[in-house]
Amino acid sequence: MEKKKLVEVKHLKKHFTIQNSGSLFKANKDILKAVDDVSFDIYEGETLGLVGESGCGKTTLGRTIMRLYDPTGGEILFEGNDISKLNTKELAPFRKDMHMIFQDPYASLNPRMTVTEIIMESMINDTDLPAEKRKERVLELLELVGLNSDHATRFPHEFSGGQRQRVGIARSLAANPKFIVCDEPISALDVSIQAQVVNLLKELQHKLGLTYLFIAHDLSMVQYISDRVGVMYLGKMVELADSDVLYSTPLHPYTEALMSAIPIPDPDVEETKRRIIVEGEVPSPINPPSGCAFNTRCPKATERCRKECPSLKEVIPGHFVACHLYEK
Repeated sequence: MEKKKLVEVKHLKKHFTIQNSGSLFKANKDILKAVDDVSFDIYEGETLGLVGESGCGKTTLGRTIMRLYDPTGGEILFEGNDISKLNTKELAPFRKDMHMIFQDPYASLNPRMTVTEIIMESMINDTDLPAEKRKERVLELLELVGLNSDHATRFPHEFSGGQRQRVGIARSLAANPKFIVCDEPISALDVSIQAQVVNLLKELQHKLGLTYLFIAHDLSMVQYISDRVGVMYLGKMVELADSDVLYSTPLHPYTEALMSAIPIPDPDVEETKRRIIVEGEVPSPINPPSGCAFNTRCPKATERCRKECPSLKEVIPGHFVACHLYEK
């Protein structure tokens, strides 16, 4: 049975215009290419992981898909409907089906609102649930995420980081969404709590049939929760494959370096494994290098890599890579 595409991203771009600090003239501005021509699909019921160095555009990509940022170019299709150019009013019917869990569970919650008010706000905006049923729904959601009715009247500052993130998850579920962007939902939490939150997300996906875009730095955790994983570098998608395949046989030189950095919980194996060190600094997205974005740091770069930008192509069934080394 063919899998159904829930989200389709086609040649998506998000560029920011910033003032050139070295110029005396206001008209002299630079273009920061945070997301630059990215394409991929997310299938119904799956978790697509997204990894890459800080500043590679992961969060900007997630926020642009959610239409928290207006795209500079390209298309975002949700259940076949292009939402990339819709205005606020036209987007309203889609908002209930698309929600987001933010990185900082404290900054993303209104400190002056109780948990009930925080969760109920989403119901008021995105559902037709009658007022008398909303409080009952709040208690159901709290129980679903591992909290209890006593927490409903508390304020965010009265919770631990893990509990606050559970409140954020409950809020994201309030309108019964189909798709959730998890923007580094565990990076601000203690290591001991991270696994609990990830297991909760997996459990909720199984119960509610959710689809996730899971953005994170923790490569081991991304492998654990994801069905497929995409790798971003300097605003571009450089590799995309099934999770097990990507982690066992990475093709792109940048992905190889990332995977070699994953620690192995065996000191003897860890001591003998080959670690790939990427030399140099990440180029500026304001002035990216010509050709392949990774060519300035890639040990396998050729003259072609410095002149031509490779496109993301399927080189093995289900395995996509943007690298001239694998072009026929």
